[in-house]
Amino acid sequence: MRLNKTSKKNYLTYAIVIVAYVIMQIVAGGGHLSSSLKGMLVPICAYVVMAVSLNLTVGILGELSLGHAGFMSVGAFMGTTAAIALQNAIPSAPLRLTVALIVGAVFAAIVGFLVGIPVLRLNGDYLAIVTLAFGEIIKSVFNNLYLGIDANGIHMSLLEDKTNLLEGGKLIIAGPMGIGGIKKIANFTAGFVLIMICLVVIFHLVNSRQGRAIMAVRDNRIAAESVGINVTHYKMMAFVTSAAMAGAAGALFALNYSTIVANKFDFNTSILVLVFVVFGGLGNMLGSVIAAAALTILPEALRSFASYRMLIYAIVLILVMLATNNPTLKGFFASLRGRFDKNSEKEASAS
Repeated sequence: MRLNKTSKKNYLTYAIVIVAYVIMQIVAGGGHLSSSLKGMLVPICAYVVMAVSLNLTVGILGELSLGHAGFMSVGAFMGTTAAIALQNAIPSAPLRLTVALIVGAVFAAIVGFLVGIPVLRLNGDYLAIVTLAFGEIIKSVFNNLYLGIDANGIHMSLLEDKTNLLEGGKLIIAGPMGIGGIKKIANFTAGFVLIMICLVVIFHLVNSRQGRAIMAVRDNRIAAESVGINVTHYKMMAFVTSAAMAGAAGALFALNYSTIVANKFDFNTSILVLVFVVFGGLGNMLGSVIAAAALTILPEALRSFASYRMLIYAIVLILVMLATNNPTLKGFFASLRGRFDKNSEKEASAS
């Protein structure tokens, strides 16, 4: 059975992620991985999922969202809350992590749906500005949220601690102090599995009838409406799917640290993830995977340059973006792809 170009690229993405995971496991098992890089493996996985999920909104749907970190924060806080609350009920750390990721994804999807109701009626710059506002609103809510659990159940208050927990109760979310005393149950294997699940979901969505409708909305909204495509429905489908994956990434990210605060998921985080998407190429999931991993590692690799490392980081970004948009280089890579495709066709016909 001959595979089309899209299927080849999808399988290549799966293969690269699997090979990278195996190599990192071998290197880490041999003790050749530095402690700083080992500590970055889970955040890298979380950022890869964030980049891939945002690319669904920006690259496939064609809408600019600047509040993706808000969905990440929902997943981080709700997933971590679930993990802490279920410590006694679910002693198995992998099972508790799975439940936390699902809870984070579900709550982020719900918030994404609620945000999408007013937001997805807008287009272009207006949508970007409103998603930015919603991201900051979500951050402010968690900055002022107090949530605890005791024998009487869950207690919640805003602005100040009015939970009035019974003796033996535990305050989980402490407003601007965030969540402390988290048991680190996230690991690189869980991050790898989450990346694979997200890639499978996105590739199946993009290659389905719904995915073609989403891309039709991106290419020409008026034409899509004229042939009976429900624009709001398909925009909501992509937006909620993207938010759910960001929520799972947030839960994975938070459960890798002992303390998490809402200010971690601010506007800068949304812009960082958007840089991953643009750097890797709009609609290019493999590019998002590589860009998220490379640009997360790069600042750490440049740490020896001390105060100049972020300057060097910015210069590297500019140079790479200029190089990848150079017509000569584009033509060179296009010719390489053409030769590769011709060789593949010859091999297929010979077999």
